[in-house]
Amino acid sequence: MSGLTTSQVRQAIDYVQAHLDRNLSLAEIAAAINISPTHFSRLFKCATGSSPHQYVIQQRVERAKFLLKTTDLAITNIALQVGFSSQSHLTQHFKNLTGVTPKQVSKITRI
Repeated sequence: MSGLTTSQVRQAIDYVQAHLDRNLSLAEIAAAINISPTHFSRLFKCATGSSPHQYVIQQRVERAKFLLKTTDLAITNIALQVGFSSQSHLTQHFKNLTGVTPKQVSKITRI
C-alpha cells in the first residue's frame, strides 16, 4: 500500500482548513482527493500521525484559540464559527487538548 503524496496531504489539509465551520465527514474529505474513505483514513494517519477526525478537532481548537486571542467574539460564537456544535463541545475538546478552558485563554489575552 503506497502512502498519500505530499500534494494529497496538502489538498486534504487545505480542504479541512477551508471547511472547518462545517460538519466535515470522512467521506467528504476523502472525496476531495478522490480516495475511498477507509483507505484515506489509514493513509492520512500514517502521513500525519493523527486520524482525520483528530486532525479536524485539533484544527478547530487551534482556530478557536486564535480567535479567542485576537477578537472579542463571544465563546459561543467562536465555537459555532469553528465548527463545534456548542460552547460546551468546544470547551470539552479545548480543555482536553490545551489543559485550559476557552474562557481562561480569553481572560489571559484581555488582561
